[in-house]
Order: sequence, then C-alpha cells, then structure tokens
Amino acid sequence: MSLTRKRPLFPRRTLIVAAPALALGVVFGNRAGAQPAEDGLADASTGWQTFPPINPPALTFEDGSGKNLSFADYKGHVLLVNIWATWCAPCKEELPGFAALAPKLKPFGGLVLPISIDVTGTGAVEAYFKAHKITTLPVLADPSGQALDRLQTNGIPVTFIVNPAGKMVARLDGAAAWDTPGVIAFLRRLAGKGEPNQDGFMQS
Repeated sequence: MSLTRKRPLFPRRTLIVAAPALALGVVFGNRAGAQPAEDGLADASTGWQTFPPINPPALTFEDGSGKNLSFADYKGHVLLVNIWATWCAPCKEELPGFAALAPKLKPFGGLVLPISIDVTGTGAVEAYFKAHKITTLPVLADPSGQALDRLQTNGIPVTFIVNPAGKMVARLDGAAAWDTPGVIAFLRRLAGKGEPNQDGFMQS
C-alpha cells in the first residue's frame, strides 16, 4: 500500500493583510499577513497535506502563567498546533472550531495548542478568550514571532499535526473547519484509538 498525500484545496494566493492587521503590524512590528479564508470553510481533513514523520519546528512559547514550554512538554499526546493572532480575521473565523473540537480529543489524549503570535503575548489572548467566552483552549503565545521563521511563512493561520512520538505529520496553511469527523478520525488513528493504519496516514 502506498501513502496518500492530499493536495491542499486552499489555493496559494498572494498573502494579504486586512486593515486592522496592517495597522497593528505598523505599530507593533508584526511580520505576518493574514491568509485569506475561502467563502465557507472547507473540512481541514480534505485540505491538509500529510507527509512522512519529521521533526516539528523547534518552537518555545509561554502559557498564561508565564511558563516557557516546547513540544517536548507534550510528548505522548497527539497535538493540533495552530499559529494564529487576535488581529487575524481568518484565524478568528476558524477558532470556534478548535474550541469545539478540543473537548472531543481529550478522551484519547489529543490536545489543541493555539499559539498566538501577538506581540503583547498572553495578555492579548486572555482578553480575546474572555471577550468571546472561549474556555476550552489553553492560553499560549509566542510574542517573538519565531514560529513564522521556523515554519518558513509570512502568513497565518498555519496549523500542523504532531504525533505522539513528537513528529510532525501534516500541515495546512490557511483557515479551515476543524471540528469535523474526518479530523477526529485522523487524530484518533494517530493516537492508536482508531483502525490500525500505519502511522495514522490515509492508505490506498
């Protein structure tokens, strides 16, 4: 059987920055642009690209208490890592899907890690979560912007999946719908809780 690698359904277009993002970028030096969302978010499981396991970007980030973290702190868990910002319209469009998905992953050890690149750090995330009544996601931030360099992108959102061994196995650039049966099934397989497909990849 051969590994099926799905081509993204989201066309790679010139990165654009919404007016609020541009204003904040000028003031605070944000280097990212917002990846434009499609009209009606498509199922992420039909748009991401899967690949043989590789090391994830060596990121460090902080939680709401100021503790420094890395992916090594979550080894043994399936991770859905989302790089986003409170000023990014497509990021905010897909965030409720992550919030709805997070509790569904807990039974098999899956975690959603939304890492904000707001230069004001976790304070911006806490305020945004409070204003939008988001209670199921952790407060995490990388105000240094290192995530952009190490993912070799100038646009957000970017989301990638890390398996329990700590290896990255899928990535999607741009906004998508994440609270879907396809996403959950894929993550369950990675956790060893679904059908025994090797490495959790779709086989053909």
